[in-house]
Amino acid sequence: MALVREITPDDWPVLRDIRLTALADAPDAFASNYAREAAYGEADWRRWIARSGTFLGYLPQVSTSEPAGLTGGYAQPSGPAELISMYVRRQARGRGLGEALIAAVAGWARPRNAPSLHLWVNETNKNARLLYERCGFSLTGERQPLPSNPALAEVGMTRPL
Repeated sequence: MALVREITPDDWPVLRDIRLTALADAPDAFASNYAREAAYGEADWRRWIARSGTFLGYLPQVSTSEPAGLTGGYAQPSGPAELISMYVRRQARGRGLGEALIAAVAGWARPRNAPSLHLWVNETNKNARLLYERCGFSLTGERQPLPSNPALAEVGMTRPL
């Protein structure tokens, strides 16, 4: 069973570690890159936590001390909330953690009056797209260059809340 919790500012070292792991493991899945974020200091990580709802996911059968996944939600003043920074460690994939992380962000976004969740995903990331579709997301028709690698494209997906 997956356990998900929202992080606090004092969790910044845990956020840093899993985020850098994500950027190293899947460099074409994110708008940023490892070199940029490896240079972040404590204040940068604390700002990250303060600007959005950030969640860590754990699979007790894998580890209770190290998170197996990460995601966040960014609420806009009006309109959809953004699902950002989704990552599940390879050994934890296919065990329901991705679904639990998405549910946590949806639960976080509802009281912020977001009508829907929106995300961007690398168009070649078939497994991520299938996860999002299972969780009720559909393609919006939006397409843009991946900010960290403009040679690749990402597509927009949305689901109602």
